[in-house]
Amino acid sequence: MQTAILARSRRAFLTVLAVAGLAAAIPTAGLAFDESSTSVLNVDKDNVMLHGYDAVAYQTENRPVKGSPAFTAAWQGATYRFASAANRDTFVADPARYAPQYGGFCAMGVALEKKFDGDPELFKVVDGKLYLNVSPEAVKVWNKDIPGNVSKAEANWPAIQDKAPKALN
Repeated sequence: MQTAILARSRRAFLTVLAVAGLAAAIPTAGLAFDESSTSVLNVDKDNVMLHGYDAVAYQTENRPVKGSPAFTAAWQGATYRFASAANRDTFVADPARYAPQYGGFCAMGVALEKKFDGDPELFKVVDGKLYLNVSPEAVKVWNKDIPGNVSKAEANWPAIQDKAPKALN
């Protein structure tokens, strides 16, 4: 019994160290576009989500696909770009289904109560929802416990969504 308790305590301690190391390893260049913005959306200076990648393609092609300025849609104050008119129309029919979670900020960051820039090339679709991460290191930690990290991020997002990234980091 005491051995099991020690093993759990050791695992918990190592998890805390790994998470602390992740937060320290994320470079400042990976922060959201505007570290002072209190927006819930991670948009660029032109108000474009996902660095211009097609939100629908993540689920229909299981890969990041660059969108085009020729095919756009506005939703919740942001502009989304798409690779085709068909993808744009699919998004317009059900935008909540395709929009990234946590406003396009790094999902692992949100689980750690941080707002980092989500890299559209580092994505995971889980239960039909799009999650982005900031770095390969964040992806490794995210993948170790996706359900637990989603749960933490869901609990943290309401408290941090309106805060500027620099206030959290």
